[in-house]
Amino acid sequence: MTSDQILAELQPIFQDILDQPDLVVTRESNAQNVEDWDSLAHINLVTAIEKHFKIKFALGELQGLKNVGEMIDLIVVKLGNR
Repeated sequence: MTSDQILAELQPIFQDILDQPDLVVTRESNAQNVEDWDSLAHINLVTAIEKHFKIKFALGELQGLKNVGEMIDLIVVKLGNR
């Protein structure tokens, strides 16, 4: 699965969790530049992403992520390791 495919699959997850049907996330999107992306939304996003891709993130992996792009890169690695 490519980064672009993952980003496309993440769009509806972010739109649903953040309740923003018109939201467009990019690799540069992060909690500072996306409205309503607070700590609770972050937990819900992580849970939904894990369920969607059937992967699990370790807490330490998530703490270092700066934006959606880095999360996508981590998903690519996790999908490749299955």
